[in-house]
Amino acid sequence: MIDVTAQINAVRRQVGTRTLEAGEARVSTISQAYDAPIEDVWDACTSAERIPRWFLPISGELKLGGRYQLEGNAGGTVESCDPPHSFSATWEMGGMVSWIEVRLSAVDGDRTRFELEHVAHVDDDMWAQFGPGAVGVGWDGALLGLASHFASDGAGIRPEDAEAWMASEEGRRFMALASERWGEASIAAGTDPDAARAAAERCTQFYTGAPA
Repeated sequence: MIDVTAQINAVRRQVGTRTLEAGEARVSTISQAYDAPIEDVWDACTSAERIPRWFLPISGELKLGGRYQLEGNAGGTVESCDPPHSFSATWEMGGMVSWIEVRLSAVDGDRTRFELEHVAHVDDDMWAQFGPGAVGVGWDGALLGLASHFASDGAGIRPEDAEAWMASEEGRRFMALASERWGEASIAAGTDPDAARAAAERCTQFYTGAPA
């Protein structure tokens, strides 16, 4: 089984902003290094056969300009692709459009750092209520899935077991810790500490059902 504390500590999280044509957007950045060469990580992130083995079933055309759809989740259009280093796509869900940018870089020989930026226009009230953890905790889950996929010792969470695991005591602890770390990233970005911690507590409650 996954070591929750080690996984949480292996992930880097950062919060920022970016100015787009439509105005200022929030940027949540998450990254982790994996014990796999860059070509293998690229294949895991772009192959319709491998993506369901660590994330969600996917359909569509995974190529430049192609449309994709993740089962029960977001869909969008692939906007750029530079194998095996980066790709970007729209992230469309619930009538809202945001953007993801994935970058891979080789580190320490055969290890690879996966970095994802999620760029979104977020309503100020929604941001104040839940902070970056609203999307960040979900991406923490995705990186956990990728870590499980590359675990040489068989440790980790399989996609078919993820829902039950998230409802377990260990899964709830994982989401609570992830939410707490996103609150810390928000404070590092300049958010008032009390406001950031309160938002993180509400985010934890949303994901786990635990009282704030």
